[in-house]
Amino acid sequence: MFTRTELELQTVPQLKTLCLRYGLRPTGNPGYKDSYIVTLMAFPLLAINQMEENRGLRRPSFGSYQNLGQALDEMNEPTPEQAALIRISFEGRRIEYP
Repeated sequence: MFTRTELELQTVPQLKTLCLRYGLRPTGNPGYKDSYIVTLMAFPLLAINQMEENRGLRRPSFGSYQNLGQALDEMNEPTPEQAALIRISFEGRRIEYP
């Protein structure tokens, strides 16, 4: 995800912003760059290991995959207007009712 060189070029506030964006807490003292760098370099592998240990998110069974595929087929494709509504909802905007 991130290289050590890429992260070492960042300032502490920039590293803090990255951690906040992804919902991560620095390892150790938050006043040091290394606390953020270690966290940002390690989180992808930790997340995958947690999945393999059945902690947090789990892989669905084959039957679940089939059911999900069937449900998606029944839902069909969104129209351009429906896709726009989904996109704007991801931005946190809501419809104002008259």
